[in-house]
This record gives sequence, C-alpha cells and structure tokens, in this order.
Amino acid sequence: MSSRALSLIRDLEHSRNYLNPGDVGAALRLWKAYVHRPERQLWHDHEWGNAHADCCDDPFEARALLDVVMQAMPPRQARELRRIVSRSDAVWNAPSPP
Repeated sequence: MSSRALSLIRDLEHSRNYLNPGDVGAALRLWKAYVHRPERQLWHDHEWGNAHADCCDDPFEARALLDVVMQAMPPRQARELRRIVSRSDAVWNAPSPP
C-alpha cells in the first residue's frame, strides 16, 4: 500500500470517533485469518454461532468496518485498500469443494 494511503488511514483513525489507532490493520488481519480457517470451523460458527464474538472481535464487524473506511477514503486510496480486502473476499466467496 502506498505511503499516501497509509497516511490517510492513520488520519482517519485519529479523526473518526468510530476508529482508534490500529483498527484498520486489526480488521484486515482478523478478516484474513477468519476466511482462511478450515471450512469445518466456519460451518460450526454458522450452525452454532461464533462463541468468540462476545469476548473477541467479530470478523463480520471487522469486514463491515473495512467497508466504512473504504467509503471514507478518496477513490485512489480506497482502490488500494479494496485490492487487499478483495483477496480475502475471494477466499470467502470461493465455491466449496463437493
């Protein structure tokens, strides 16, 4: 990611009341880690609920936060962040093996 995009994210984290420093990076890491979990764990979360959502961060809230941040960014910098997020989204949206 360009230094301009990183600087903009840092500025957003300091100027928006719904963000704290490091939130965007944490959301990226959480979403990436979640979508790369084994499918059986994802299915368990779907059937029984994510037991860790109460004590830990919710990956779907993290993904929603990334959407909000991308909308708050200028188009060029948002494209850079979207490119990174789309890699994890592609894993999430990939068809399951038969």
